[in-house]
Amino acid sequence: MEFYKTSIKGLPGKQIKIQADSSDLDFVTAKDIAKSKAASLCEDSMLLSWYQGRTGESYPNIECGRDDTPAWILYAVSRNADITININEGEYIFIFLSL
Repeated sequence: MEFYKTSIKGLPGKQIKIQADSSDLDFVTAKDIAKSKAASLCEDSMLLSWYQGRTGESYPNIECGRDDTPAWILYAVSRNADITININEGEYIFIFLSL
């Protein structure tokens, strides 16, 4: 059973989709996968925001904006994010800025 959204709108930059074995995939492992992929795309990057589809948890966990775009996406977009790593179709999403 999938607990996460498979079509989140408004994700910024180059979007990379990764399929990973989800039987033992936790947040830390997913973040390591995303950071490794971002590092392969640019020399240096900064993780700006993330979303955990199974729980709905996100960072930053703030309220902002007036439309239906989640705050964690608005936060990254406002800081010129240019790489989105989407693991297992929304199970985990990590948004980076190339430095």
